[in-house]
Amino acid sequence: MTKSFTIAVDGPAAAGKGTISKAVAAHYGFGHLDTGLLYRAVGAKMLEGVAPVTAAQTLTPQDLAREDLRGPEVAQAASKVAVISEVRAALVDFQRAFARRAGGAVLDGRDIGTVICPYAQVKLFVTASAEVRARRRFLELAAAGKVTTLAEVLADVKARDDRDMNRAEAPLKPADDAVLIDTSDLSIEEALARALAVIESRMQPAD
Repeated sequence: MTKSFTIAVDGPAAAGKGTISKAVAAHYGFGHLDTGLLYRAVGAKMLEGVAPVTAAQTLTPQDLAREDLRGPEVAQAASKVAVISEVRAALVDFQRAFARRAGGAVLDGRDIGTVICPYAQVKLFVTASAEVRARRRFLELAAAGKVTTLAEVLADVKARDDRDMNRAEAPLKPADDAVLIDTSDLSIEEALARALAVIESRMQPAD
């Protein structure tokens, strides 16, 4: 494939969009961009004392490779910097350039189908209940040796959902033409199969 084919995957934290996006990209040999990492990297730099807008404007590939970007403190910082319009503007061009890369691209985040790539050939919105997502995140943190409680993780998930869905600019919501995949009661394999079925239907040439 030489021309671009863009797949936008949006959804809240711990719904499974990252896992599905990576698997889809691997299946088709497309490039994959976890756009949440951009905001996590900016959030991490903010925690170190760098102004958020400056951090966004000077972001480097090395910043995206940091090993501390998956922690809960950085996740909350990412959600906070994401409401800053100047930060979002600084990161838009990077994301759109990636989306148009030859050979296909899968981008996952919170505003890919609505703001970054409204022209995407496929738009998926991956979600799950807050309780299911909190349990998944709690198990991830526990496996990584992070000390917390399920109640604390659930509170963090709900706080982040509220902030992401109610921010003035690019709030988290499904695009009008997005296909909803609720993973609350699905295995990874089942969720991926649903995603691939949608994508295959959009790849078929029109008669």
